[in-house]
Amino acid sequence: MSTEPWVTADHVAQHLGVAKDTVYRWRERKGLPAHRVGRLWKFQLSEVDEWVRAGGADEDVGEPGSRHT
Repeated sequence: MSTEPWVTADHVAQHLGVAKDTVYRWRERKGLPAHRVGRLWKFQLSEVDEWVRAGGADEDVGEPGSRHT
């Protein structure tokens, strides 16, 4: 049985093609699945991919910094 590795925010950012700050903002404001390991946040790419497919990364109208009004 193989287990999925835990990855860093840098790895998630590279995987999704976004900035690392975006990964942390999505974790805080939009519920991007993450798990705290000591002082670090770790992610599993399968959970991240499922969250994206479910629309978690969609822009919200009225979210601070969004281009919509």
